Amino acid sequence: MKGISLLGGPLELIPEGFFNELKYNNKFLLGVDRGSLFLVEKGLTPDVAVGDFDSLKKAELAKIEKVVKDIRYSNPVKDLTDSELMIKTAFENYHLTSLKIYGATGGRLDHFLVNLFTFLKPEFQIYAPKVTLIDLQNVIRLFLPGKHHIKPLEGYSYLGIVNLTEVKNLSIRGAKYPLENYTSAYPVSFASNEFVADKSVELYFEKGTIAVIYSKDLNRFANL
Repeated sequence: MKGISLLGGPLELIPEGFFNELKYNNKFLLGVDRGSLFLVEKGLTPDVAVGDFDSLKKAELAKIEKVVKDIRYSNPVKDLTDSELMIKTAFENYHLTSLKIYGATGGRLDHFLVNLFTFLKPEFQIYAPKVTLIDLQNVIRLFLPGKHHIKPLEGYSYLGIVNLTEVKNLSIRGAKYPLENYTSAYPVSFASNEFVADKSVELYFEKGTIAVIYSKDLNRFANL
């Protein structure tokens, strides 16, 4: 079963048509904190709502409690973040095969880094290949060591490849800017790469965690 989760990031950074599309699919739906309220206010009922809900007023929380059957209340003073609790719920309790997460990358930078770095923790690393982070301009996928074939994604012009950890023998083959057997003890962002003639890019590395970022300009020449 595939799932979609909405966190509490700015709504203006959610892809256009997101809420309408949710009305016509049968994917498992998880709301996190204010993301649960966003869904309910759009006429959508999450299968699960997770969070300490400290960003909500009592009347707002009551809207969620009225319609959502499975609510996971977290402790504001806790070891797991709300998004981490959501991920554990999604994969350990509901056994989802994949999860697309929205509202995790915009707004407060510290929140984005928490959400991204979650998948570097040993207990969450196993879920990294099953997760995609999505916003208005970016689609982020995570990869563990091995050989991977990265297919083009319609509408996204650029391909960024970022080693989030120490990496060993990273190779990028078939892209506009190839790379062979790169090793680094610290994170490096290989930005603004591109697919060639809509062919897949081969990614290979022996150690580390890699983020592959599909990205696009909203209006590249807006200030010219």
